[in-house]
Amino acid sequence: MAPKIGIRQLVEFVLRQGDLSEVKNSQNTALAGAKIHRQLQSTRGEDYESEVYLKTTVTMNGSDYVISGRADGVQLTDDGALIEEIKTSDQAFDELTDNTRTLYWGQVQVYGYLLLKDHPDLDQVTLQLTYFQVTTEKITKEQRVMHRAELDQFFQELITEYDYWLTLRADLRQQRNASITDLPFPFPAFRPGQHDLAAAVYKTIRLNKRLFVEAPTGTGKTISTLFPAVKAMGEDLIERLFYLTAKQSTRHVAEEAVSMMSHDGLKIKSITLTAKDQIRFPEERDLLPEDNPFMVGYYDRLKPALKDLLTHESQITRTVIETYARKHTVDPFEFSLDASLFCDVIICDYNYLFDPLVYLQRFFSESDDENFFLIDEVHNLVSRARDMYSAAVSDQPIGALLKLAQPDKSQPSDDLQKALKKVRRSFTRLSQALLDDDVTEQIAPEPPEALLRTLRTFNEFVTDWMAQQKPSPLLDAVRDYFFSCLTFVKIGDLYDGSYQTRLVLDGHHLTVKELCLDPSDFLDGSLKLGAGAVLFSATLSPMAYYQRVLGGAANSLAYQLPSPFPPKHQAILVTQYVQTTYRERENNVDRIIQSIYALVRGKTGNYLIFFPSYGYLSQIKAAFEQTFPDIATTSQETSMDAAARQAFLDQFQVDAPHTLVGFCVLGGIFSEGIDLRGERLIGVAIVSVGLPGLNPETNLIRDYYDHQNGQGFAYAYQLPGMNNVLQAAGRLIRSSQDTGIVLLLDQRFASQRYVDLFPPHWQYFQTIQSIPQLNATIAEFWHQTKEAPHED
Repeated sequence: MAPKIGIRQLVEFVLRQGDLSEVKNSQNTALAGAKIHRQLQSTRGEDYESEVYLKTTVTMNGSDYVISGRADGVQLTDDGALIEEIKTSDQAFDELTDNTRTLYWGQVQVYGYLLLKDHPDLDQVTLQLTYFQVTTEKITKEQRVMHRAELDQFFQELITEYDYWLTLRADLRQQRNASITDLPFPFPAFRPGQHDLAAAVYKTIRLNKRLFVEAPTGTGKTISTLFPAVKAMGEDLIERLFYLTAKQSTRHVAEEAVSMMSHDGLKIKSITLTAKDQIRFPEERDLLPEDNPFMVGYYDRLKPALKDLLTHESQITRTVIETYARKHTVDPFEFSLDASLFCDVIICDYNYLFDPLVYLQRFFSESDDENFFLIDEVHNLVSRARDMYSAAVSDQPIGALLKLAQPDKSQPSDDLQKALKKVRRSFTRLSQALLDDDVTEQIAPEPPEALLRTLRTFNEFVTDWMAQQKPSPLLDAVRDYFFSCLTFVKIGDLYDGSYQTRLVLDGHHLTVKELCLDPSDFLDGSLKLGAGAVLFSATLSPMAYYQRVLGGAANSLAYQLPSPFPPKHQAILVTQYVQTTYRERENNVDRIIQSIYALVRGKTGNYLIFFPSYGYLSQIKAAFEQTFPDIATTSQETSMDAAARQAFLDQFQVDAPHTLVGFCVLGGIFSEGIDLRGERLIGVAIVSVGLPGLNPETNLIRDYYDHQNGQGFAYAYQLPGMNNVLQAAGRLIRSSQDTGIVLLLDQRFASQRYVDLFPPHWQYFQTIQSIPQLNATIAEFWHQTKEAPHED
């Protein structure tokens, strides 16, 4: 299969020059842009054909490449041929930079070349650039008639300029595939379940399917998905692999897996993308683009920088990017994105694929069946996706902005004050409607159209206003509020039946929220941008729930692996004498602390106790410390930086002479993603079934799914809560040598509703009727564990 190069990618890489300028923030989303395209296309004549796929094969250095893309419209009549390229943005057409126009016309010219190549009877074609200014809905059309000879020359010059990079890609690809042929699995043997998982991933790629996988801790999910995907890449089944995850720690695990395979001879280019605000150099932050040395002349230095990087590096981590960015004085964030075009494995956050505001346009502006997605810790994507497709805006910042913008300040802005006051009046009208109804909150199924119209006008004004400002506190404050308004408008364009609008009046200030209750259709659309995907996690039960909420119900496969560790290494104890419902909490404090004491007195070591909230944690911790002052405790705090988190974990040491009890929050930073192996953790207790606190927004999710499938409570409360429980319990057994106890402190765990959700390796759970029985069961477990030899 010849490698494919997108027309947009080719044109932008070759024709871009000069400075890197931050593109004006458009209020346009990909979906909104597609909608505008369809509207314009629908007004064309009968001879007009939309989304015409055009391609050609070019041979360079003995290798074939497919140059391809979709023209927005082609019209073939007896009078000749017309090809149209539609562009949408907020800027006025006459404000576009010369370089932007060059890129636009470059794409149309390539499409024109390909069209004439497919129609040898034609000697010329009319090229039409149609520009839609979103903010004013003004349409600008420009046409150029070009002959075959002109377009042939343009295309050949384009390809000649790209010759080095085509050859480089071919050489890298050839080296990669040759190294994959005999690449061994990077461990002496597969763990139980690993080979089956790897085979399932390979088959999924071969069949262009979507696979949901539950692979418990110890399965080795990362290497079991990356290794078969790399093997498939060596057979030209896919060209590029995206490894997407929510956490930096799991990105490091993916880097380590690639590194292990590289040590065994794999020659592959991998890159880890870091968020813009984290990787940009400190000296860039307060500079305008025109004053930023890393942006001025960026494209003039980009190609030498890429050549240097790709010649000398294979695993391109954040540190590598920063080193070469400084060497060549290029912006590190944009440099990483440009370098990713030449990489085989791209390790990045979920938002680079799924977020409608920051997705990677260079890869995901259209579907490409040479891309494949590996999505780790996918249980996190449920709440992340709702956040990505929701937005909120408030009138609270306006008062402070008006004070900063007063005319007697050093940078007066009467026009800015007028624009802000218009926004405030729009909020006031909404607030007054609530006051007239004598309510402080309102839910509506429709988007807040009047507010959206006001904010669109405000955003257009502020976009122009900011371009004329010098750095100042006012500019910083206005920019922050502008981004909130911009996001709100963009999300408003996506509004459909899965949304609700929530208005909340708190004192004198109104907050308006656009809540996406069900992002599954959006996620499904993003996943369709590649050939397929494997979505995996240690906890993905019940599978049907995750397939439904993550956009895979109708077109995906499911696979569940058993735990690779012997179930007898872990005791699952369910206390039937503890009630943790809000009404019964006070009456059960003593039972809970006595149960925790029974757990920790069974064996000296380290323990974690998880609670559904900080308030509940504080209540039980205080009672426990008062009753058992000789037992050392530590606890998770509401805000902990990286150093504080590490200091917390460092307290849990092997061969600790005294027992340590850590109090943590379910769903928090220590309930997943940490690895306390062996004697660093020998027991976990979970207080309550982890239901999210009752709140209006979760109730909206409940009501939505009640209407959809009658499972509102399960989808909104029970299943997300149980996932937090399973994640917290998963901190305990991390290797074949680990043993320990999971204590479930809530009688609801013994009900059939919850037992049905227990994973297979919890099949030997025991119900405990009293604290004396708990003491005896724990003593017996540690006695048996001491007597029994461990199995590898």
